Amino acid sequence: MAGKDPKGRLLEAAIEHIAARGVSDLSLRELAAAIGTSHRMLIHHFGGREGLWVEVIRTVEERQRAALAEVLPEPGASGGDVMRQWWRHISDPSLWPNERLFFELYGQALQGRPGTVELLDGIVDAWLEPAAQSFMAYGLSREESFAHARLGVAVSRGLLLDLLATGNREAVDAAMDAYIDVMERRLATQLGQVLTDPD
Repeated sequence: MAGKDPKGRLLEAAIEHIAARGVSDLSLRELAAAIGTSHRMLIHHFGGREGLWVEVIRTVEERQRAALAEVLPEPGASGGDVMRQWWRHISDPSLWPNERLFFELYGQALQGRPGTVELLDGIVDAWLEPAAQSFMAYGLSREESFAHARLGVAVSRGLLLDLLATGNREAVDAAMDAYIDVMERRLATQLGQVLTDPD
């Protein structure tokens, strides 16, 4: 963190504090005191409370997308292996504070809280291209691939919310396994069609 600019250092400290505390009723003054700065400095860099929340969630989401390439199995792994490895990564308890933060801020944006609605821009679409590329590798059309990518984002987020709300790891993992089994059969069928198609 020492190499970051002042705004970057403040953002890192804010992400860490907010992930542990949450954002409900968190004022800029309280946050500033907790991370060793002033609320005026936060306003200067982020334009206010909601502007900072937008930066926080976008940064966390960007890190998750960047992690995608790092956590996936080697090329040649089955589609099911890829999905299971990604699920193990995003459902790891060490990430739960950031996941809670994501859902808290997402909920505020959905309620139309001023300054947070910007969070909705790209909150799904940013994930679709990288996910769709995986499906296209199995011979699905672009349209089908994007449909499956959107479904995958929805299933993953829904089951993460379930896991955070219930703590029932066994049941949530079983639900994800059921989804992956369906997708594996779909991809195996598609791959078989591609391999036997004379065109």
